[in-house]
Amino acid sequence: MPPHFDATQAILRYEFPVDRLIQSLKYAHRLASADFLGGLLALAAMPFRPDLIVPVPLAPARLAQRGFNQALEIARPLERSFGAPLEITHILRRRDTTPQASLPWKERATNIRHAFECDIDLTGKTVLVVDDVMTTGATLGELARILRVHGAERVENLVLARTLKD
Repeated sequence: MPPHFDATQAILRYEFPVDRLIQSLKYAHRLASADFLGGLLALAAMPFRPDLIVPVPLAPARLAQRGFNQALEIARPLERSFGAPLEITHILRRRDTTPQASLPWKERATNIRHAFECDIDLTGKTVLVVDDVMTTGATLGELARILRVHGAERVENLVLARTLKD
């Protein structure tokens, strides 16, 4: 079954020292590294111009616990680079799910199913989805599915790092 997104670009491999840098952003609140990491994404970004940039939303409880959305923070430099707006109001994660990182790969798609909501018309739009880490692609795939349901013509992902099975 093909994914709902059209392409994904990961600029780094999720391994030492990249994993420690991303974990320090997410769990140790080292927000200063978000601008650096987002700048790396902007330098390596795919050669296309999105209409909209969507950082993968966090569920309200996770956002309250963490205090910020790391995907949003690394997407800010892309907004400046592409000149496309960040969408953080109309595309939301309404359902709290078990953290994907704590689940076996085979359970992740089921866990994330129906977690996102969208209340805007995306007809004919090219959407760039931004996230910190891609493992199985379940989260990015489910978000892309919702964006497609709401009319997105093209959905491309740009992630800092990709976890690979060796």
